[in-house]
Order: sequence, then structure tokens, then C-alpha cells
Amino acid sequence: MALAERRDIEPEIADLLAARPALVMHAQDGLCFEGIALNAIADKFGTPTWVYGAATMRARYVALVAAFESVGLRPHIHYAVKANDHLAVLSVLRAAGAGADVVSLGEFMRAQKAGVAAKDIVFSGVGKSPDEMAAALAAGIGQINVESAEELSVLSKVAVKVGKIANIVLRMNPDVDAGTHAKITTGLADNKFGIAAHDIVELYAHAARLPGIRPVGIALHIGSQILNPAPYATAYAKAAEMVRALRAAGQVVSVLDLGGGLGIGYYDEPGISLSAFAAMVRATVGDLGVQLLLEPGRYLVGPAGLLLAAVILQKQGSAKRFVVLDAAMNDLLRPALYESYHGILPVSAVDFVSAATPADVVGPVCETGDTFAIDRVLPSFKPGARVALLDAGAYGAVMSSSYNARPRAASVLLDGGQTHLISPRQTQSDLWAHEIIPG
Repeated sequence: MALAERRDIEPEIADLLAARPALVMHAQDGLCFEGIALNAIADKFGTPTWVYGAATMRARYVALVAAFESVGLRPHIHYAVKANDHLAVLSVLRAAGAGADVVSLGEFMRAQKAGVAAKDIVFSGVGKSPDEMAAALAAGIGQINVESAEELSVLSKVAVKVGKIANIVLRMNPDVDAGTHAKITTGLADNKFGIAAHDIVELYAHAARLPGIRPVGIALHIGSQILNPAPYATAYAKAAEMVRALRAAGQVVSVLDLGGGLGIGYYDEPGISLSAFAAMVRATVGDLGVQLLLEPGRYLVGPAGLLLAAVILQKQGSAKRFVVLDAAMNDLLRPALYESYHGILPVSAVDFVSAATPADVVGPVCETGDTFAIDRVLPSFKPGARVALLDAGAYGAVMSSSYNARPRAASVLLDGGQTHLISPRQTQSDLWAHEIIPG
């Protein structure tokens, strides 16, 4: 969420906690996530550590399916792997019933490793290489979302070469502003994504004539972290018009890929209304007689994860107080990249009820941008105190790096009251284990 979109009054820490039922403050154990004390996790695995809740992921998947079933629809849900590509996360969502939406061969292989069948995978993205296309087709991928005439031509040649038929949809750029941060808007005419609407009918007919290509429908995706169904309604109305135009031209259209981008509440708001979104889909495209696809990422995993960190020290500057954490922008990049808001909660019950004053929450990386929060109202922390950076299950660990030679954090999964280490913390020697000094 862009800085310009931040609320004038940020929620108090009590309101952040109240808006997240998976988090509970226990008088003795402190902050608990899905019934497990975060202090116990930090004691065992150290900090910083990514903590994911399997029950939260499952509950959000079930809520999404139920919202559509209530309006008589059952879209195929393809989890957007780019949001969080950990094999354990993919396995939880695959077991819940999700397919996968991937944007690289690596993501495609990860999804398969987690048990997702190739036929349940959609391959998106503007720059698929011929090698990626060939590998996906050879494995039996279910659908490839084509984003340009140039890509279509390459894909046809690759399909013929490997002796496969590519089921494709054309990604239409509807030129609709999703009203989110400029860096996560994907449906405008000047974005790199998709094909202009006025070119779709002709290109679809061309695709139907190409060897190795079977066009089955169209797709669109207008952006990420969308909280209002209105821009979706505008885009989906254009998609419905396109489906009718293609059929009027004699083409077969059996699939409509609605993309993803469903927004979550990073403050104390609930996020996009699933019931309103499902009703809007029913009203705009529900009568087309197509198989609907949906590609949520952040919605499913964002609130299901947090970054557990410890306070190194508090620094009193000439103008403000700084809380310096052992987590940094190399761990959670979103605040530095997008000026994004993440709620921050003390883990200690004593800290939770202590007097609070404004402070900047920063990391130890040698960059001014290594800042998680500005003038956030928080208690005074002693060195070693722990905090939880909320809603970090999406675009968190997956975007992390080892900048400043900082080892990547550990990751744990909470499931059924048990804590599972799913990624060990890197060591310093891991950072250069695969480097070579020329002789």
C-alpha cells in the first residue's frame, strides 16, 4: 500500500490484535499465533524467524470457496506461487484443493514438487523462454496464458518441436486502473502486461490456425492488493463483452481466467469483501457458460504469516526514538520497496500494556530505507524484547535476500498445535558455499 494511501490515524496495537483472531495475547505466555507462544518459537529457533499458520491458510481457502458457492459458482482456484513459494505452504494449499499459478519454470517445478499436478498449473508472465515453454508442455501443463503476439508465435514453434498441443488463453489488458500502488498495477495500457483489447479477436483467430496451439479462452489481471470490487467489475464487464465478441466471430471460448489481486487488511480493516466480490463476479460473468479461474496469492497467505524479530537496542536520536531490530529490509522488503504498512505487536504481555510513544522501527542494514515503520506508537523496549511484524506471509520470505551478508531467516509452520521447522536458518558459511575464486 503506497504511502499516500496510508490512513491518517494508525490503529492502536490493541486494535491490530483484535482484528486478527489467530493471534491472542496470553497473560503469561505472551503473544500466541494459532495457539502457540511466539516466545517459545523464538527461544527454540532464534530470530528473525518467519512463522506461518496452516490453519489460517486453510480457513481462508475455505472462505473463498464458500463465498462463490453461495452465488452458485465454483471457479478453479490456482494459488499464485509468487506470493510465497515454500514447499510446505504449497503443500498445505494443494491439499486444500488449490492448483497453482506460476510465472517461471522454477515455480512450475516447485509446485510439482509440492504435489500439484501439471494439469492443475497455469503458466503466466510476459517473458517465458522457449526452454520454459518446452519443459512445461512436456510435463503436461494445463494452461499457458499468452501475453503477446510475439510470444504466441514462439510458443507455436516450441509446441510443434516437442510434439504437444498448448492449451492457451490470451491475456487481455483491459486498461483499467485498479487504484493501488503504481508498482503493483498491471491492467493499464502502459503496463507491460497483456494484449490490447482491440487486438484480441484477430489474434485469437490467428491462434486457432497455428500448429500446436489450442485457444480456449481469455485471461486478465489488473493488479494486486485491491480492496474495492469496483475496478474488477469494470474489467470483468469488458471481459464478458470480449467473450461474446469472440463467440460471435465463430470462436470457441470455454475458459475465463479472472486473475487475482484480492486485497487483505494490513491495518485493522477486514480487507476485500468476499461476498461482494463473488456477487460481482456472478453479475458480470456468471452467465457466460465458461469455466472460471481465480488466482489469489496474498489473500490466502498474507495474514497466515508473520516475521518474528528481536530488539537489538533502542537509540535515542536528537529528534526521535529508534527501535533497532535484528530483522531488516533484506528479510522483509515491502516497506522499503512499496512504503508498505505492516502492523507491529509486542510479544511480551508486559510490553503490550506498557505506556507507548512514537518511534521509528528500523533494521541494522546500512541503508536509510531499512525502515519498517515511522512514528509508530509502541512501548519502550529492552534489548532482547521480541516483536511480531504482521501479515508477512505474502511477498516476505520469497523476496528476501542476503544483502549485507546477512543469512536468510529460519521458517516454521504451525499445524495442529505442532511447530515444524520448514527452512533452517542460513549460516554465514552458507552464503559463500557455492562461490568460486578463480585460480
